Amino acid sequence: MSSPPAGSHVASPEPEEDSGKMTFLEHLDELRKRLVHIVGYIGIGFVACFYFHKPLYDFLAIPFTKVAPPGTRLVYTSLTAPFTLAMKVALIAGIFLTIPFTLYEVWKFIAPGLYRKEKKYVVPFLVSSIILFVAGGIFCYWIVLPQAYRFFIDFGSGFNPMVTIDEYFDLTSILLLGFGLIFEMPVIVAFLAMFGLVTASFLWNNFKYSIVILVTLAAVISPTGDAFNLMLWSAPMIVLYILSIGVAAIFGRRRKAKGLV
Repeated sequence: MSSPPAGSHVASPEPEEDSGKMTFLEHLDELRKRLVHIVGYIGIGFVACFYFHKPLYDFLAIPFTKVAPPGTRLVYTSLTAPFTLAMKVALIAGIFLTIPFTLYEVWKFIAPGLYRKEKKYVVPFLVSSIILFVAGGIFCYWIVLPQAYRFFIDFGSGFNPMVTIDEYFDLTSILLLGFGLIFEMPVIVAFLAMFGLVTASFLWNNFKYSIVILVTLAAVISPTGDAFNLMLWSAPMIVLYILSIGVAAIFGRRRKAKGLV
């Protein structure tokens, strides 16, 4: 076999995977750095939102006030409760405000383990994650919270409601963040499918079992036990699961085209 002529240049194929291998300690250091950045972002969001804590809280109280008996107001039982509430409101608002930066840090932590062509998904990842997280919060705020609080008030209609601001806000914030995370299911499945940890066929073959698990999960985390609210919780989970099957199928075909399956 003759060697190429002197002076000629033979282009070598560019390796698809350009990320260097990281040791366990390097992964831990990278995780620490990303967590510090996330905490910093949320801290900045907290400071920015603290000034607007009053209108923010008034907004968060709407799901309760519009279904409560006329004249009903939330109460507090300790002197420091209003100030503590203001800090909690600013923190939750800061988390929602800085979610694009938080998700970007998550991507930066995951990116070293991806192929070069897969790293181009950063924009779709960020956009879809933000949209789904916000959509989960909006769905919870406008649909789930009013129905849940109406159920509780109607159930205790023989009594005068005296709901404390701490109790109300803690439950409301947990539900808002919970639905935001639940709506991230397609993005999580996309990453699992990208690494070959889950396939569309696996999700489809276990569909009936997944429905049972999702409905059971909805029954556990739902604040009410009636069938209507159970449907409100389980229906979006099932729709997101079906959407996740389609997402897994897309990434599965791409892995197969690369000969990774």
